[in-house]
Amino acid sequence: MVSSEDVTAPTEPSGHDEHDEQSNTRQQLADRGSNRSQRPSSDAFRTFIAADWAPRRPGSPSRAAVADHAQARRERLGDLFPGDRLVLPAGPLKVRSNDTDYRFRPHSAFAHLTGLGTDEEPDAVLVLHPELGGGHEAVLYFRPLAARDTEEFYADARYGEFWVGARPTLEELEARTGISCAHIDELGDALAKDAGQVRLRVVPEADEAVTALVESVRAATGQETGAEIIEARAAEDAALAEALSELRLVKDEWEINELRLAVDATIEGFAEIVRALPRATGHRRGERVIEGAFGAHAREEGNGTGYDTIAAAGDHATTLHWIRNDGRVRSGELVLVDAGVEVDSLYTADVTRTLPVDGTFTDVQRRIYQAVLEAADAAFAAAKPGLKFRDVHTAAVTVLAHRLAEWGLLPVSAEEALTPDGQQHRRWMPHGTSHHLGLDVHDCAQARREMYLDAELVPGMVFTIEPGLYFKADDEAVPPEYRGIGVRIEDDVLVTATGVENLSAALPRRPDEVEAWMASLRS
Repeated sequence: MVSSEDVTAPTEPSGHDEHDEQSNTRQQLADRGSNRSQRPSSDAFRTFIAADWAPRRPGSPSRAAVADHAQARRERLGDLFPGDRLVLPAGPLKVRSNDTDYRFRPHSAFAHLTGLGTDEEPDAVLVLHPELGGGHEAVLYFRPLAARDTEEFYADARYGEFWVGARPTLEELEARTGISCAHIDELGDALAKDAGQVRLRVVPEADEAVTALVESVRAATGQETGAEIIEARAAEDAALAEALSELRLVKDEWEINELRLAVDATIEGFAEIVRALPRATGHRRGERVIEGAFGAHAREEGNGTGYDTIAAAGDHATTLHWIRNDGRVRSGELVLVDAGVEVDSLYTADVTRTLPVDGTFTDVQRRIYQAVLEAADAAFAAAKPGLKFRDVHTAAVTVLAHRLAEWGLLPVSAEEALTPDGQQHRRWMPHGTSHHLGLDVHDCAQARREMYLDAELVPGMVFTIEPGLYFKADDEAVPPEYRGIGVRIEDDVLVTATGVENLSAALPRRPDEVEAWMASLRS
């Protein structure tokens, strides 16, 4: 990798005091390593590098298919906050090591309301400006493509075309998104307009520099800045974050299609995992062979993985979020793989299958697997419009409690364990059965309880069903033959008018079907 320590980004004046803190923060990031700059600075170089470039291709991109849906989402959000100015940052690049950054992913609320995905657009800010007649005007502030006679073109490792590729122009992004676009340098003045009369709300923790800019504008209005005022403003921002989560609880037609694409790509990724199992069993880090097989597929077919892949073989499967993936994959054991492809729109799947490494379940493995499958089937049956989200979990754990009691593992009856004062069965399944799914693998997490756990299911909701049983190798409360076995089965479902559609149904989940599917991929 070429080091950005060899360049120094050009310094640009902010133009106004309110913008200074944001500009200074951005400049500090851009100037990393400037003490060792080796950038050419002669007038001859500047003249030469600016000349003899072919003209850029004319024309603008067509309006994206998501643009109308994103506009409708913005309108619904604006209706919740009439007269307020809403500030929704994409977020900044985040340092991984010294002058190298993590691959950029925009904040999910920004992606949802603009329709932008992949790595678009670091440091951008969407603002919904209130209009006098009601409603809001959306403006997208970002740093557009710089001309080739500027230092930014060749010297700016954060934005420069020579370093990160050509950025869109204002006109191009406006054509794609249907949103009015402006240079990011105009953001400070735009937020300060009518600041004394218009309430500002910003998505908390999305971008520290933008939040600081909003706070400076708030302070400039001359309002009190005591603890109560600060607390009230924090509550206003939290209400915006809450609304943004709840806005995604019911997916529109475009979102559902993207989730279908993500699930389909994930199913193909699981086939790649099965094909990689022979190599995994021969490698000292077989779990990483599995992780790598899925990750390569996810990167080829989508934007990447929607979260860190869990490739947990043997006793590692009893650790719920095992992502170290440095263990062996041994013959005769199970391997639990929890993985999802994130497509370019940033919608992700979330699917788990527990596979016999040799392609055939042992009797004990099948017994445990079958119990988890029955719990999943009960959850599917409970997932119907009008029932509550929490009912899905209740249906699944009721089955598991009875199976554990039948096996003699509970110190009380299944009925007693299922009471609020019991819960002994949760020793072997401490997690929930379902979570919403979408732009975030755990989508809508900031929604109010009454809109999530206590909400009635309605068509358009997409969530997971993922019961499991986990018997750790050192668990003396279970027979020796159960120890070191962890099983989870996870599918992604769409609520319909009559029940749920299993979006991941094409991936086998019943033991005999799993065995036959694995055999077909190995033949």
